[in-house]
Amino acid sequence: MADRLPDWMLHSLSLPRLKRYIRAARGDARAAVRLYWWNIEASAALYGPLHCLEIALRNRLHHRLETAYGRPDWWTGAPLNARGQRLVAEARAKCARRGSRRVTADDVVAELTFGFWVSLLSSASGYDRYFWVPVLHRAFPHYSGRRDALYDGLSSLVLLRNRVMHHEPVHHRDLAADHDKIYRVLGYLDPELAAEARAMDRFPTVYAGKEDALRGNWPPRF
Repeated sequence: MADRLPDWMLHSLSLPRLKRYIRAARGDARAAVRLYWWNIEASAALYGPLHCLEIALRNRLHHRLETAYGRPDWWTGAPLNARGQRLVAEARAKCARRGSRRVTADDVVAELTFGFWVSLLSSASGYDRYFWVPVLHRAFPHYSGRRDALYDGLSSLVLLRNRVMHHEPVHHRDLAADHDKIYRVLGYLDPELAAEARAMDRFPTVYAGKEDALRGNWPPRF
């Protein structure tokens, strides 16, 4: 059924990429096109909440670690594992390549990935003992649950974030659950930010219109 896709779509977006949508649409090329556009629309609607979560998480964790270690480049004295040290070095090198001015701690913080910050909540290399227990639990003033539950939830959101940012399919996920999880964690960090973001959030409307969009009754907007 792929030969029924518009030629421009095959040339610009590529058949290997579109095949995943054709399979999901059970060979119906027209339905695959609608699914492709809805996937972009859903990803665009999730961008704002994910943005708020990633920025809030890194700033809250950075603030706590900066305070605990008494310096903005806290990673120089923190017991990061080999992967963590490598990610910091890569972030610093990337900052250095972008300009001639001195690289600051704020530059490195902004360059470090969402996955790096979430990894600080893991049990790897004693992170639970070195980071969570003495320091990082304070970054979540409205959370009283287990570290591992929080880490598992955030790890799944790292995967969602990466798929959204790299233009991959997300339509197959339980996006309603993902969306709820984003706001749950935002609430642990900062309920006021969570409320502000939710007031601007259009994802519920996009998600509620999925079936209409896939039937061709809802024009794609992103």
